[in-house]
Amino acid sequence: MTNDPRSRPAPAILRRGDETITREDRLAVEEPLEIRVRPFGGDERRLSMTMRTPGDDEDLAVGFLFTEGIIQRRAQVVGVACEATHVVVDLAPGVQLSESGPQRSFVMTSACGVCGRSSLEGLRAELPGPLIAGRPRVAATTVPGLPAALLRAQATFAATGGIHAAGLFDARGELGLLREDVGRHNAVDKLVGALLLAERLPALDSLLLVSGRASFELVQKALMAQIPVLAAVGAPSTLAVEMAEEAGMTLLGFVREGRFTIYGGAGRIAG
Repeated sequence: MTNDPRSRPAPAILRRGDETITREDRLAVEEPLEIRVRPFGGDERRLSMTMRTPGDDEDLAVGFLFTEGIIQRRAQVVGVACEATHVVVDLAPGVQLSESGPQRSFVMTSACGVCGRSSLEGLRAELPGPLIAGRPRVAATTVPGLPAALLRAQATFAATGGIHAAGLFDARGELGLLREDVGRHNAVDKLVGALLLAERLPALDSLLLVSGRASFELVQKALMAQIPVLAAVGAPSTLAVEMAEEAGMTLLGFVREGRFTIYGGAGRIAG
């Protein structure tokens, strides 16, 4: 982890009872990234600024564009250029950027996935298609083991203890893809972006596990990728449950310590 851009050393003083220990900790990096787009034949345009952990910036930018409904498929991305402070996504001919479409005009913090929206109507993206009822079928005995599998793969969390993760599993509980970030929504955008660039969307046979709570924007991002099962180690919000129910998504919360709670879509959980 010494040269990992996702964490840095910081001096620290540990107080434990009467004991004082001077040491060096590793902290998760949080830095701004500006996401820009360049329409075919047009000028570069600033779209958003987000606070993120460096690494997988290409995935983050493309995933953000996809989960915001600005692009719908891999062919609409001509190229992605990454710099230390910004990413430019070149768009294919025909991709339109509406002035009234999803935009954020100021910085999103690492805790915010919907900051900068000008109206309640602007919160909901147009979902790409329906989920298939009963697909996939996940054994109830598989679910409690998912957080441990995610944690074992979290290299940056192991070094810092301060970063979120999003992991994509198959119905057997095998981890296929992992992304980490200080922002929960960024971790999911990175994962979805990686899937889009690899032409692996829709992910209709997958389960998404997030390391924090299940909020509205995480449900929506999973639905944009047509991921039918979203599991969280924390609690869901009311709006997350409502949206999952409307879409026919399976939503699981409190997946930890050998248990979990089903908040919708119980038909995909077998046993």
